[in-house]
Amino acid sequence: MTFSSLLCRRSSSGARTSVPALAHVRRERRTRRVKQRVKQHGVAIISALLVVALSAILVSGMLWRQQVQVRRIENQRLLSQAQWVARGALDWTRLILRSEGDTSAGITYLGGLWGVPIARTRLSDFLGQIGEVRAQQGAATYLSGSIEDAQAKFNLRNLVASPAPGVMQLSAEQTAAYQRLLLSLGLSGQLAKATALQMRAALSQSVTRFQTGTSMSGSTPVAGGGMSGGMGGGNFTNKPGIEDGDENPAVAPLQMTSVDSLLDIPGYTPEIVARLRPFVTVLPTVTAVNMNTASAEVIAAVVTGMTVSQAQALVARRQTVFFRNVGDVQLALTAAGVQTVSIDQNEFDVNSSYFLVHGSVQHERAEVDRTTLVYRDPLTHTTRIVRVQDQL
Repeated sequence: MTFSSLLCRRSSSGARTSVPALAHVRRERRTRRVKQRVKQHGVAIISALLVVALSAILVSGMLWRQQVQVRRIENQRLLSQAQWVARGALDWTRLILRSEGDTSAGITYLGGLWGVPIARTRLSDFLGQIGEVRAQQGAATYLSGSIEDAQAKFNLRNLVASPAPGVMQLSAEQTAAYQRLLLSLGLSGQLAKATALQMRAALSQSVTRFQTGTSMSGSTPVAGGGMSGGMGGGNFTNKPGIEDGDENPAVAPLQMTSVDSLLDIPGYTPEIVARLRPFVTVLPTVTAVNMNTASAEVIAAVVTGMTVSQAQALVARRQTVFFRNVGDVQLALTAAGVQTVSIDQNEFDVNSSYFLVHGSVQHERAEVDRTTLVYRDPLTHTTRIVRVQDQL
């Protein structure tokens, strides 16, 4: 074998061995390019998914906020409609009170039309009875309510009397009556004096502290604190049998407008207020207790020398025959064993001017629970709204 033939063989074998190496290198390059493309495609897909997810989140958030806003507007609309229905029901109640005053001859008793509560009833039933063509629109609205005689309770405003124009003093008689009420309910009698002082301090800065009312059984105006303040009835003093160590407090408390205001007085607790709520109220003016509607506890408290058992017998007798005038009340008290010489018409009466209207309106999702204090003039029988309180 010659040298040239050997060289040709080596060169041909070298060429044969270099071709697979070059192919391997090319395959690796293609593989890297494919992997790089795959990575790029994967990153692009992930980025697209992230953009889509972010867009979906933003859009869903916008839709949710829009839905919440629409729902809020719907709730406001339903609540406004429920309030208008409550106003209409209150006007209807005021009409009942006025017509009752026109036909009752100056007597308010539990057997009157005003004392009949309204069970939960569809508004469409009322509208259908009066021939309203849109009666079916009230099919999803329900009404319920009742009227309560506010003068059947002990009025805390009576604790402060105004025996003369421009004069305010504590009423010893009414404070003693409130103390008897507290004791009959198992509460501390010391709260009576604290309540009287709080009431006078709150009224000292009130523009309505000398507001006048009308007698329940006559046409003569009675001062807003017409009840006697002194023990003898004619001795006008700032201390009518009650020692007051704080004549002029530095800061006047807020005026009491409801029984819940008692929580501002030291010694009262929510449990005590809940115990007193059926028997105590706060009215704008001094009022007499309606003996036709008052409970036995209140009657025993305001009538000196009367026990709760005697008052219960009086209430049981009252269920058959109501009192037509103050004379009937005096005869009934005498028959019950109470030694009374005369009855002050400013303290006891058979008619009422203040009423608490409790109403509840449910209109689809909206519900309004409202208590309204209504005043009925004893002469003209016209009514006006004193205050409105929505129950939360």
